[in-house]
Amino acid sequence: MSIKDDAAKTNALIAYALMVAGLFTGILWIVGAVWAMVKKDEAKGTLFEDHYTNITNTFWWGLGIWIIGFITVFFVIGYFILLGVWVWSIYRVIKGLARITSNKAFNS
Repeated sequence: MSIKDDAAKTNALIAYALMVAGLFTGILWIVGAVWAMVKKDEAKGTLFEDHYTNITNTFWWGLGIWIIGFITVFFVIGYFILLGVWVWSIYRVIKGLARITSNKAFNS
């Protein structure tokens, strides 16, 4: 692996770690996503480039679905939506961590 690949992997791992902590704190979820958005250009052309796409997509989709769940919580279905988006987010982050620690692209 090149130095650029190593830096891309390290920055993606930092973003994933922040997102794992953010699953329980909230604010670190945002920090992890912002970290990935800021560092994404540095990862262009590396093996780990699509991990940054995974992180940002997980953040934006999760946020959108969370908002829907929060709004519909008054109709009880919102609780199921919130639980579903939390489980889905955990899956995406764990899959990303498993792939990146094996030195693999997210989608391969």
